[in-house]
Amino acid sequence: MNRWEWRTFGVGDDVFGNRSPERVQESDEVYILSVANGDTVKVRDGLMDVKRLEQVNDAGLEQWAPVMKSEFPLSAEQARSILHGLRVAVPQLDRDDYDLDDLLAGRRDLLAVPVHKHRTRYTVGGCAAELTEVATEHGSTRTVAVESEDPEQVSAAVRGLGLEHRPNTSYPRGLKALVGFGAGRYAVVDVGTNSVKFHIGERAADGTWRTVADRAEVTRLGEGRGDDGRLRGDAVERTVGAVAAMAADARSAGALAVAAVGTAGLRMAPNAADFVDAVRRRCAVEVEIVSGEEEARLAYVAATAALPLASGSRTVFDTGGGSSQFTFGRDGHAHEQFSVPVGAVRYTERYGLADAVGGDVLDEALAAIDGDLSALAGRPRPDALVGMGGALTNMAAVKHELATYDADVVQGTVLDRAEVDRQVELFSGRSADERRRIVGLQPGRADVILAGACIVRTVLAKLDVSSLTVSDRGLRHGLLVERFG
Repeated sequence: MNRWEWRTFGVGDDVFGNRSPERVQESDEVYILSVANGDTVKVRDGLMDVKRLEQVNDAGLEQWAPVMKSEFPLSAEQARSILHGLRVAVPQLDRDDYDLDDLLAGRRDLLAVPVHKHRTRYTVGGCAAELTEVATEHGSTRTVAVESEDPEQVSAAVRGLGLEHRPNTSYPRGLKALVGFGAGRYAVVDVGTNSVKFHIGERAADGTWRTVADRAEVTRLGEGRGDDGRLRGDAVERTVGAVAAMAADARSAGALAVAAVGTAGLRMAPNAADFVDAVRRRCAVEVEIVSGEEEARLAYVAATAALPLASGSRTVFDTGGGSSQFTFGRDGHAHEQFSVPVGAVRYTERYGLADAVGGDVLDEALAAIDGDLSALAGRPRPDALVGMGGALTNMAAVKHELATYDADVVQGTVLDRAEVDRQVELFSGRSADERRRIVGLQPGRADVILAGACIVRTVLAKLDVSSLTVSDRGLRHGLLVERFG
């Protein structure tokens, strides 16, 4: 079984106090750093050594697995695997062998950093522990690591060293901060069932972010899917075109890398691989189809990091065109995530909610949503409920009557039950064309906004809360921090 690991950078030399070291070791290694956060890749003793993150537990401990230890030269397949694990673009590899210089040639998204380590080993609480002096040509630091197959032992040992309030930081992340690699612009693309969201962020040397661009394009990837769930050719074509245009904009803006994910619309489609291949051919961007649980976790990261929420239990939900993701946690830590196929496009098509509807149809749709959200029944009322996604941000914009969308105004907007009920009534009495005249409503959302508002209304009722806080920061913002932060 692979060990659970915890590591932190920038510590003093007195962490282990009077404990006697068991071994002292010197080594020289070369780390290959990526602008994205992927595998740990280094060259040691002439071997290419690669480890991949397998999982992270609720306490934030990481479990890494060795996936390669190979002599040079590398095969084309090995080179492709390394670049893919570093989450950078993979060029055409048509030679038989590659050395390290070949992998790095002409790349701004990779950096080789020679590192000298002076490691002092200890045993703490049954765990292997070490204090390492890390020296590079850009500067030096100290790092403390604790490892064991038992995660509870690791957490206890970290507490015993008085380091439980420090962040767990992998070697690549710590070295990137030390040498100042990673400052620059990065782009993320979120391919949803109803729209494609795009964000360019600029990361400063101190790790803070500035928004360069943030927009969404309604492409209706999930429109008109048949009983077999296959994506229609015209929906695929216009969505691929939108992703390609965003990738071009990102590169024109100087983005060092583009990360793209697909959510429910692609998870459920049997021909999703065709879409992924088409994007790759069109603009050399790799779309990663994430699980509902991962989608929910990223949304929680984005929402809780950006809002001044009261301490206590928190529920974050992200509702889109094809699904809704729920994450339950306390303060900054999530402990449960799940996804349900409750999305605005599905109910719009089933109940004709794109047009004005009577009370009987509306009641039928609400009853169906209530049944499909049965996983929320009986749960304790959270201290804070945060909602995100196009339906929520449009409802916030309608509340404020924003003729021009303002993310700073939308962020943190409180929607109570009375306002949600008002908007359900507002939308249900109008056709899509009439809704487009409502100030604050994005025209491309006019046909699905009623279904989205019905989902929001049902979530409030199921969790027995009187209001929610809207987050303008969505999956794309969580992805930006995870991949490039």
